[in-house]
Amino acid sequence: MSRPVGRVLTLLELLQSGGTRTVAELADRLGVDGRTVRRYVDQLIDLDVPVQSVRGRYGGYRLAPGYRLPPLMLSDDEALAVLLGLVVGRRAGLTTTAETASETAAAKIRRVLPERLARRLDAVLESLAFTEQPGEFATPDVGVLLTLADAVGHHRPVSIRYTDRDGRRSDRTLHAYGLVTHAGRWYVTGTDPEIGEDRTFRLDRLVDARALPGSFEAPAGLDPAQRVLSGFATAEYRYQVTLWVHGTVEQIRARLPASVATVSEPAPAAGADPAAERWLRVELRAEQLDWLPPVLASLDRPFSIERPDELRELVIALADRLASYAVEG
Repeated sequence: MSRPVGRVLTLLELLQSGGTRTVAELADRLGVDGRTVRRYVDQLIDLDVPVQSVRGRYGGYRLAPGYRLPPLMLSDDEALAVLLGLVVGRRAGLTTTAETASETAAAKIRRVLPERLARRLDAVLESLAFTEQPGEFATPDVGVLLTLADAVGHHRPVSIRYTDRDGRRSDRTLHAYGLVTHAGRWYVTGTDPEIGEDRTFRLDRLVDARALPGSFEAPAGLDPAQRVLSGFATAEYRYQVTLWVHGTVEQIRARLPASVATVSEPAPAAGADPAAERWLRVELRAEQLDWLPPVLASLDRPFSIERPDELRELVIALADRLASYAVEG
C-alpha cells in the first residue's frame, strides 16, 4: 500500500473514532501539513465518504452523524491483537452459557480477512501454547511473531537476531518448535543446530527474524510449554537448592510451580497408593534465598533441606521470629 493511500485510510479511521478533529491534530497524527490534510479530506469526499467541515475556534473535520464504515478495516497488528485477545479471553473463561462468544467472533473475523493475512494469523494460533500462569500480555513485534509462527508450522529454519540480558547481540539459527506465553511474556523454543542444544528466547529481545531455506524434523510428542517451564526451573542462578518434602506433587506444586522447581517422583512401593503422601525430592535454582523460607512454611508439610546451608539458617531464623511474635502476642 502506498504511503498516501495508507494515510488517507488512517485519516478515515481517525474520523471514525468520533468527534471533531482539528486540522492541526490530524496533521500531527498523519505526519503531514495542514494543506495535505485538506487534500486527503477531498479524496475521501470524492469516494462518497460524508466528511463534514466544522467552523469556529474548535472546528475541524468530522463524519456525518449516522454514517457507518465497512467493518474490519484492520491492519496486521490490529487483526493479530483482536484474535489473540479473543483466544486469551476464551482461556480466561469469558464465555457465554450457550456458545463461546469468542469462538464465533474469531470465526467472523477470520472469514473477512485477506487470505494471506488469515493464513499467517492461523499459523500463530496453531503454534501458540500457554502455561498455566497468567499475566498481562504484551504483544511482540508482529513481523517477528508471524515469521516464527510460519517457521514452526512449516518446520523451516529461521535466522534470529537476539539481545541477551547483558545487552550483547548475536545472530542465531533456530529450529523453532513452538511459541509459548508465560506470565505476560512471549517465548520461542527450539534447537540451535549449530551447537546442538535446546534454546528458549524471549520474543521482546528479538529484533529480527528471517526464514531460511530447508526444513527440519521436530521431535515427536514435544510439549513446547513444558519445555519453557523446565528451562525456567533449571536455569543457571547463584544457588542450587535441594529439598525433601513429605506430601503429594499437587501439594508442592501449589507453592512451587513447574516454572520454579522440579519434583522427582520415585516409584511407589509395591501395593502403596500412588496418590499417597511420601518424601519427594524438590530441586530449584535461585538468585536469592530470602523468599524461600516463607514459601516452605506455607507448604505446611514436613521438609528437609539437603542444600544449601544458608537456606537452613534462614529457615531457622524465620522460625525464631515467628516464635517470638507468638510470645509477644
